[in-house]
Amino acid sequence: MDLITRLAQQPADRQALVAGDRELSFGELRAEAARVAAALTARGVGPESLVAISLPRGADLVVALLGTLTAGVAYLPVDPALPEQRRRYLVEDARAELVIGQSATAAVRTVSVEALTAGVVADFAPVPVEPDTLAYVIYTSGSTGLPKGVEITRGSAALLLDALESAGIAATTAGRVGWNASASFDASVQQWTRLCRGDTVVVLDDATRADPALMAELVVDQRLTDLDLTPSHADPLLPHLAEIAWPLTLLVGGEPISPSLWQRMAAQENLRAVNLYGPTECTVDATAGWVTAEHEPHIGTVLPGLELHLLDEKLNPVDDGEVGEIHLGGERVARGYRNRPGLTAERFIAAADGSRVYRSGDLARRHADGRLEYLGRRDGQVKVHGHRIELGEIEAALTRCEGIEEAAVLYRDDSPTGPGLVGYYRGKPGISPLWTTERLKETLPVYMVPGVLVAVESFPRTVNGKLDRRALPAPVVTAPADAGTTGLDSPVERLIAEVWSYVLGVQDLSADANFFKLGGHSLLAIKLVAKVRAELGVALPVKAVYQNPRLRDLAQVIEALFS
Repeated sequence: MDLITRLAQQPADRQALVAGDRELSFGELRAEAARVAAALTARGVGPESLVAISLPRGADLVVALLGTLTAGVAYLPVDPALPEQRRRYLVEDARAELVIGQSATAAVRTVSVEALTAGVVADFAPVPVEPDTLAYVIYTSGSTGLPKGVEITRGSAALLLDALESAGIAATTAGRVGWNASASFDASVQQWTRLCRGDTVVVLDDATRADPALMAELVVDQRLTDLDLTPSHADPLLPHLAEIAWPLTLLVGGEPISPSLWQRMAAQENLRAVNLYGPTECTVDATAGWVTAEHEPHIGTVLPGLELHLLDEKLNPVDDGEVGEIHLGGERVARGYRNRPGLTAERFIAAADGSRVYRSGDLARRHADGRLEYLGRRDGQVKVHGHRIELGEIEAALTRCEGIEEAAVLYRDDSPTGPGLVGYYRGKPGISPLWTTERLKETLPVYMVPGVLVAVESFPRTVNGKLDRRALPAPVVTAPADAGTTGLDSPVERLIAEVWSYVLGVQDLSADANFFKLGGHSLLAIKLVAKVRAELGVALPVKAVYQNPRLRDLAQVIEALFS
């Protein structure tokens, strides 16, 4: 059954959406969506049209998304926090006909949510669509330096919800589901499909997402039954969930789970966690594995709507216990890449039996009991904070910076700021890592900007003259030359400097040092706050780090909390 048809069947008086201070029943949500749909239809868009939605997380985003689908139109999520150049590229490359919210290009019509919901509509009457009608386009990183849009149909989205229900993942009657993922990340599709089945969806704002303590408070206050998150989010959140007194399901995905986190989730009372694996090209989730103490981390077995094949380089099946590349076929496989017929033909191929399969690039082995063990990538792609990233795209962005002639990017476990991206570049003398970071932020999402940049005089080569990535030097973080030399005057400043040194791996900090210019990012800010609480007993909110990135200023905030 189509998801919007299911949405139409939910009781009008049941709570549908909570976003900050705003709450909507299913009746109110449908009325808002109907107004958006009518306004879009009046503007000449319909099935197979694509509308970009560039709105911050909140009720308006959900209303715009569901209203677009009600009109039979597909949506393209464009995070308004992205650099303007990238937002413009997404809208223009996808050939969106309209933008709802924040525009990045004068070439495409833009309309506000307020304008779309101003009309009066009597009935919620979804435009009829076929299962093969386009539902959404979500962009993923591209190895050529340009992201590519993945086209998913309405039927595939409906089958995703069917799969989650069949597997006992979306199992709660009238559940309360936290919407944590960015709308630009395909995990968000899980959340709006849960609305369509009658669950209440609670949208987490940015401040809550950034602070484990606040997230745990929301879980308790809203009595959530389901929450999606990456392992990087789950790790600092888990201790705050120790007192949960009702069943809570964590839908964990986006990157590998460490053995330590796996066992801690398995041991926590009233918590059930499921490890979800799947490329965007196969409608979010392809496999699911329940987290239990008797097993090491695994990605479970294939979900309904897909067939999974482990194949060798000649596309022959491998035996249990042998390593093969994951190929996925079935009704939930994407149409392909938008306006990229060549790339579509390269990645969506014919299997030996003639069926169409997606070549994922992920390696795995199947155990005798059917469990799949994920073994990483076979190419230059990595997962960072749940986002799939082509290292080549970052390398291309580096070489577009003025004066940089050659670049390489690695995902390293030995970075002083913790596991993450490290960029190496060769160019004209005097190009600083700080300057380069600022240039990258103008074109790349923040999660694609390396936490550490290293200038090198030359790159190591193999005997064949190719770049020897394994010989690149271990990264070292040093305070930038313009960080200031002001001494640490107060005991609190000295304590904060010790915490920063622990979190960032940087020594000899001054009172003028800037947390983010030294490689800090959202997850390190969470780690910093946790360390401050452990060492000083102060409940420092994460947003204070963003508002006071200079060491001296943050120390003053902490001193005020003591008083």
